[in-house]
Amino acid sequence: MKNLTPKVGLLVTGLALSALSSCHETITPEEVVAPKTTQTANATAAFKASLALRWAPVHYQDTDVTGSHGFSGKGDYLTAINYDGDWSGTNNWNNLPNYAATGHGYYSVVETSTHWFVTYAFFHPRDWTDVAVAYNLDEHENDLEGLLAVVKKDGSTYGNLQAIVTVAHSDFYSFVPAGSPLHANQEDIDGTLTLESVNGELHPVTAQEAKGHGLKAYPYYKLNGDGIKYFPSATVAEAPANADDRDVKYKLVDIFASGGLWDQRTNAALFTSAAGGFVKSYGNGGANAPWAWDDGNDVPGRGELATDPAKLVNSYFKNLGSFSLTYTDNKYQGIGQ
Repeated sequence: MKNLTPKVGLLVTGLALSALSSCHETITPEEVVAPKTTQTANATAAFKASLALRWAPVHYQDTDVTGSHGFSGKGDYLTAINYDGDWSGTNNWNNLPNYAATGHGYYSVVETSTHWFVTYAFFHPRDWTDVAVAYNLDEHENDLEGLLAVVKKDGSTYGNLQAIVTVAHSDFYSFVPAGSPLHANQEDIDGTLTLESVNGELHPVTAQEAKGHGLKAYPYYKLNGDGIKYFPSATVAEAPANADDRDVKYKLVDIFASGGLWDQRTNAALFTSAAGGFVKSYGNGGANAPWAWDDGNDVPGRGELATDPAKLVNSYFKNLGSFSLTYTDNKYQGIGQ
């Protein structure tokens, strides 16, 4: 049974500041004798996981219980890309009724001397419709949309959240907390970012549509009646009890984990190429990995929201203050650990 201890604080808007101290890890004998480079890499990965958890969104997922292709709302549940036990992209549509859809969210961290850029991605096995005449035409297997969190280093452990940029189908949208110093540059700012207190820390609040799963800041998308409210977790992945469950944990998974999503980029059973387009066995249209997300009518190039976020942020916003375009850690570009 899930732990239903209340976790939610007051919904607020404002500039999110972190004042957390670093966690202390237990060192095993094996780690004591391990090469120093391995210890550094592990410490870096652990910090990135903590950073990603600190700024991971409280996430609303609208659900639709109509139509046979959504399985009473299950077609809108967040889950892992390999939720069915394999990394094949051509059985995810058909396997949905046969496997649990436990909440997962993917993340990657890219770093400069002035900022951390955290990309989050949420997967659904189906992009679907309840309009029978549009079956196959307005649907496709595999769906992955998400957001970029822009975090300025300010001397605190996890920095200061300045903005997010979200992915809704083939368009990007930007949102800033009230009080953020950022101004619009080459793209408009699309709204004010809502923050919610969870266990004493402010997190951004995001939402996805039912069926097509476009993602924006809440309440620019919101629940249309029933829906799921997901909370981030480092370790726990829960399946909703039903299509109107407001207390579900999603587990954060590192895109760069060994054997994980980035390592799968050359897997022809999942992607059409390393460029990041998902394969599919059903439907018209398709989805992309974060390193292939693209806003066709905006300045950033294909994939740059994840692979070159400093460039994207520099084009989207003014009044950035001290802002470096040089990466100290960017695995998409082969830089750093």
